[in-house]
Amino acid sequence: MTLPVVHVHGEHYDRFLREGQLNPREARARAERYLPLLDGHPYSDAMRGLAEGSEQDVLDLVVLNMRYELLYYQYSILPVGEPDGCSSFAVLPSASENGHLLLGENWDWIPEVLGAVLHTREPDGLETLSFTEAGIVGGKIGLNSAGLGLAINGLLSTADDWSRLVMPFHVRCYEILRRRTLASAAEVVTSGSRACSANFLLAQVPDQAVDIEAAPDSVCTIAAERGAVAHTNHFLDPASLGVSEPRSERRPHSYTRLARLRELIDARAPVSVGDMESCLRDHDNFPDSVCRHENQDDPPEEWCVTVTSVIMDLEERALRLTDGPPYEHLYEGYSIPHTAVLGR
Repeated sequence: MTLPVVHVHGEHYDRFLREGQLNPREARARAERYLPLLDGHPYSDAMRGLAEGSEQDVLDLVVLNMRYELLYYQYSILPVGEPDGCSSFAVLPSASENGHLLLGENWDWIPEVLGAVLHTREPDGLETLSFTEAGIVGGKIGLNSAGLGLAINGLLSTADDWSRLVMPFHVRCYEILRRRTLASAAEVVTSGSRACSANFLLAQVPDQAVDIEAAPDSVCTIAAERGAVAHTNHFLDPASLGVSEPRSERRPHSYTRLARLRELIDARAPVSVGDMESCLRDHDNFPDSVCRHENQDDPPEEWCVTVTSVIMDLEERALRLTDGPPYEHLYEGYSIPHTAVLGR
């Protein structure tokens, strides 16, 4: 498998400045504060290796890899609110047509962002297969050879604070995908505190799935109902976590996408992989639908689209994903241990 080479230059800070109102000097200064925290961690080694291979300043790579903390904090304090995207769900074997544990997600982000598939083999033999965005050295949506899978959603709370120097979001995703049990993976999310809020949907064969809403100082677990669990970009019960969400004019889209996902899943039970594709291609409430497209009523710096759509069969250790919105692109398949393209 060939992965793209990432070239980092000043234009990559454009979104930080235009939408996050964070200039390059300040972005670098904030990212640099994470370096001592990450020193000696394999994630830090990977960033330095990527910087060397692409002949770029390592600090620019740190900015990209800490971008969740840097940008989402800005979204929590600015009127623009967050790019309202990402719809994920899990289907238990009892509700799936093939009797397998399934995970699905539309990952919505900046239209210009490119993605890649990462395959890793750890010293102990554990393999991971995941999607990442250009410049991010660890995968954020994926599975491992222990049959454990991860999907994610961005969340915001008024308690978010980038300067809390604890394990960053992308490093947590990296660690989760290298755990062999669901309990151990959940501990990566729940232990200690967090800088910014996020949602983690975890599942492991044969039939375990749990959604964890994580605020900076509290967490809430959500179990499957009627054989499935789904999440978008809002806390289901922020009061129970002792947090409040910043006001955002785009927040209703998260509610409509979640309601639509649940409606589609319930209507298709038992759910097949083809049904999952149909759910993720849904255009109800276009362009702010489950399958996201640019909203021409918004300024370009606020556009958010489905960059990739991902379907995982954890029993088969298989990952299928699109290079762009699933309505316009076919799913390509990869699996552990071979990771060869299985076909369109």
